[in-house]
Amino acid sequence: MAIIELSNIIKFYSMGKVTVPALSGVSIKIDKGDFVAIAGPSGSGKTTILNIIGLIDTPSEGNVVIDNTNTILCKNAELTRMRQKVLGFIFQSFNLLSGLNVFENVELPLLIGRFPLARKERKEWVKHLLEEVGLSDRLRHKPRELSGGQQQRVAIARALATKPKIVIADEPTANLDSQTGKNILALMKKINAEQKTTFIFSTHDPVIHAMADHVIMLKDGVIEKEYRRENGDTD
Repeated sequence: MAIIELSNIIKFYSMGKVTVPALSGVSIKIDKGDFVAIAGPSGSGKTTILNIIGLIDTPSEGNVVIDNTNTILCKNAELTRMRQKVLGFIFQSFNLLSGLNVFENVELPLLIGRFPLARKERKEWVKHLLEEVGLSDRLRHKPRELSGGQQQRVAIARALATKPKIVIADEPTANLDSQTGKNILALMKKINAEQKTTFIFSTHDPVIHAMADHVIMLKDGVIEKEYRRENGDTD
């Protein structure tokens, strides 16, 4: 069952008197529990698709259905609610708040989103997430006291704090060494398998490409190739 459906998405940007096309009639269905790699050269439209799925940007034409909601028809308040409760985000630059410790960074989405968790339950959930990503001994450390891989693990825990159905990851291994990147991906694959969380990656990383069960390859704003590995397709 599709948890995301993009239909005939066209996106263009106006730069002065010049119109620059980013996507030209892209249609994609992503099922619940998919581990998706959106690949392609720079300028192919990967980030634009992620921004549209993440409700950060809107298409010039076309429909975007996420979790059975046609987001084109939604008002800003509803889009904000969906970003808080349906979507989680992992960035290549980690985007942790330097003034907060590890525990506080992961807890933050639960505070600003007004999630119905009692204080004790919220604290236990954050501790559980940090145990899951192997950082139960770093709760009071500040981001500057962590390695790049540890910071990315905090970012993963933070993305999962609100129990999102969909996690969007923009080049999550770009700032990590190869072995740390593989460890981080293994962790996300484990979460994907156990919790059926849908992961969507924009990536140049061949390791992510190899691990994905649903691969979408873009070129010049259109889908050049798309396949699912469970159906026996190969590169």
